[in-house]
Amino acid sequence: MFIINLHYIVPLDELDAHMTPHVKFLQKYYKANVFIASGRKVPRTGGIILALAKSKEEVEKIIQEDPFYIHKLAEFTITEFLTSQTHPEMKKLLATLA
Repeated sequence: MFIINLHYIVPLDELDAHMTPHVKFLQKYYKANVFIASGRKVPRTGGIILALAKSKEEVEKIIQEDPFYIHKLAEFTITEFLTSQTHPEMKKLLATLA
């Protein structure tokens, strides 16, 4: 599993101008069973995306499609982690996405 950490580097009004295409990007990868959760940080300085992928390189390639990346609106960092414990419902969800 991967944590994609977005840190906004432009004013929010500039970011919001690209929000609709960003949401379409997210929806594409929810439908592909890659993204499993996403949302804004509090305070609104960036966002987090949880992703299932075969490799960090695959995640890096996907990120390059994000309008926030294309228009240099955010910095992205990727953290890979191996789940050792999960809530039983999360296990069921992950099993259906595999």
